[in-house]
Amino acid sequence: MALHILDEANRCLECKKPTCQKGCPISTPIPQVIHLLKENKLDEAGKMLFDNNPLTTICSLVCNHEMQCEGHCILGRKGAPVHFSAIENYISDAYAPKMVKGPVTSNGHKVAIIGSGPAGLTIAIILAQYGYQVTIFESKDKIGGVLRYGIPEFRLPKSVLDDLQYRHIELKGIKVRPNIRIGDAVSIDDLFRDGYRAIFIGTGVWRPNTLKIKGETFGNVHFAINYLNNPSVYKLGDRVTIIGAGNAAMDVARTVVRNGCRKVTCFSIENKVAASTYEYTYAQLEGVHFEYNFKPIEILDDGVIFRKVVESPDGTIREIEGSDAFYPSDSVIIAISQGPRNVIAATTTGLRSNERGLLIADEFGNTDREGIFASGDVVNGARTVVEAVAHSKVVAETMHRYIQGLAK
Repeated sequence: MALHILDEANRCLECKKPTCQKGCPISTPIPQVIHLLKENKLDEAGKMLFDNNPLTTICSLVCNHEMQCEGHCILGRKGAPVHFSAIENYISDAYAPKMVKGPVTSNGHKVAIIGSGPAGLTIAIILAQYGYQVTIFESKDKIGGVLRYGIPEFRLPKSVLDDLQYRHIELKGIKVRPNIRIGDAVSIDDLFRDGYRAIFIGTGVWRPNTLKIKGETFGNVHFAINYLNNPSVYKLGDRVTIIGAGNAAMDVARTVVRNGCRKVTCFSIENKVAASTYEYTYAQLEGVHFEYNFKPIEILDDGVIFRKVVESPDGTIREIEGSDAFYPSDSVIIAISQGPRNVIAATTTGLRSNERGLLIADEFGNTDREGIFASGDVVNGARTVVEAVAHSKVVAETMHRYIQGLAK
């Protein structure tokens, strides 16, 4: 592994104007990190990565590198780019066990973090480093949010999340209250009553978008986000139809294959898949089939009726009448993204949401109610992990300045 990583690092041109860094949503100092590695300064390289991105190990595994750092590498214009994802994973994985420092001295201020997905974890880690007494309120039994309950084990091992919890949460003195949903027994007002100076909302998007077609309530129909939450409890049969062709659909398809389903087909309404080329290619290699320009019309107990469509140059979809056809399957999984559940907004005065149910916050994370901040998918809709981390770094600084009474 080391020889491979060093060989890859030695390919880096260490550009003075690194396009790879510009392509990274969180501006990872890629040339500097690689230079430190080549100088045999692994610890310095690891510290640089984690200082820039608390979730660097996770991002090395799940980022869409082909569209970000690696997709912007100059070497990729005529050949293979430097595979920084492998370099980042090696450095962060090797350096993580050395991160053993305990909590910093408390500054006496309490902060509440609602949700422990990428946004919530980033805010919690940064504010803990400033000395805030941080408590994470998580509706599920373990931290991670979409990282744990929406990304398959083969892409993001749970051991990585467990290590993050130990090194970044437990060792830093961050408290976690699992299995509690703010807006039910405990409200936002209760948190302010108990002395939390600021509250961050990063509850993600867990409400599946629906097709609103006949048959969607049948027992053979499931939603992608629910399936990925715990695939082992589902009995899908041999033939599975997946409606959707984004990255979540690829995660579902590849998981379904790993659980023994023999014929898995993704149906896309467009003439292409929305997923990254990387995920699409892996799905194909693993035996997933794809059908294009099909719109679901009705779900039956033993399959789905699809209608052929034509996509015009302007992006509009035209249905072809008389083209309806039945495609048999034992189970159907709907993978057309998600929206927020709105429990907090519905139970808290002073918070606004838009027509999609997403919380309204400005670019710095300020909501309409003083002391409440938000970022991540609950504000921006389903985005990538690294985008959530990058925006949450800005919001963490906004919260710090607010609590300290500094100008926004």
